[in-house]
Amino acid sequence: MSGGDTDGSVTGGGASERLIRLLGGDEIAWLVDRARHRLEQGRPPTGTVTLTAATPAQRRAAEALLGRRAGAGSSLSVSLDEVDRILRASGVTADGLREAVVRLRGPIRDLSGEKAARTAAWERAFTRLDTLVANRPELSGWRSWLESTGLVRRLAATAGEARTLLDRLSAVLERLPSPGTPLGRLAAETCGDAHGLDEGRPLATLALSAARALSGLPYAGESGADARRSVWAAVGVHLDDLSSLVLCLGLPGDDRSPTGRMLNAARAAGEPCVLTLRQLRRHESPLPADLVRICENPVVVAAAADELGASCPPLICGGGRPSTAVWRLLDLLAAGGATFAYHGDFDWGGIAIASSVHERLGFQPWRFDAASYQAVPSSAPLSGQARPTPWDPALTVAMERRGVRVEEELVLAELIADLVPKRHGAES
Repeated sequence: MSGGDTDGSVTGGGASERLIRLLGGDEIAWLVDRARHRLEQGRPPTGTVTLTAATPAQRRAAEALLGRRAGAGSSLSVSLDEVDRILRASGVTADGLREAVVRLRGPIRDLSGEKAARTAAWERAFTRLDTLVANRPELSGWRSWLESTGLVRRLAATAGEARTLLDRLSAVLERLPSPGTPLGRLAAETCGDAHGLDEGRPLATLALSAARALSGLPYAGESGADARRSVWAAVGVHLDDLSSLVLCLGLPGDDRSPTGRMLNAARAAGEPCVLTLRQLRRHESPLPADLVRICENPVVVAAAADELGASCPPLICGGGRPSTAVWRLLDLLAAGGATFAYHGDFDWGGIAIASSVHERLGFQPWRFDAASYQAVPSSAPLSGQARPTPWDPALTVAMERRGVRVEEELVLAELIADLVPKRHGAES
């Protein structure tokens, strides 16, 4: 039995019938599929393919194609080079196995080319975002995190969808921090959809992780409503006038507005006062004060209220990244002639927060300089990107060399002692 039919007078129609008879059946489909897979990967249809646990019918189909016994045993091996030679020699296909695969299965896809095109499309999707990140080094770690987690690919099914999503994200990030901006207005102005940054939207998921990065927080972070509100507030964005808050103690008020009367009453009672952005926006006149101290953590305010009560001098808690309400209150005090003293956490996130306050209002450091940092025992490792400390350049150098963080709670007793009124009115 010779390999295939070598009658050279076969017509085109006859060749097609013989091709179907030799390679078109279900029992030999595995071989055609293996050849097609190699072609789609840009490889020639050569070498040997093996089918394990071949059925008797599959073995008979291979023997009919080859014109000989196809070995013994449970596996079946066929040389694609031999199949190519048989198809050419018999006149079934002029271009051998490649032509046979195309006629039986349709055009060969260029999988390597398609993969390269998809890769290029995904790279282009990040073009605007990567340009922005190149100028915002504080986002570089977050950008690497995006890549390693595959978050964008989970949120966008195609590179085209990703490009639209990331271009809108870039527009949002170009505006952050954005003090005093309502979330809906930010969404409307950056992506043409006032609800584009609503909870659960893909854009909101990405923007919130970037806002965490800008605030020195873990990129994944907590997902609750309070945590989300806090993160947006850290970059100056508020969800509404009632969700943006500021905590204060001992702040002088006035009798001209409800907010002023609230401050006076809280000061007389020695109790902390929480003000909303709505209340502060309705208070239009400056708040007169002398020295106002600013801390980062509410534990300082709580301890000061417990220890000093009504005798505590003006104290404001920034609560991490200042919210819009915090900025509004500080601006009202600055307009009233107040000066400021600042203390926060000795870590790079705390330094970033302090820098934003210093840039906007200026302050004198309140135990927030290199000497104070060096004086506090700590073994907690310092991580993150170093930042300048213009109020005391030596502080950055000291933190880089020592490499530990010092949280505000570790110096709570010293801070409270500073708040104790001095007999002659001197400030520490």
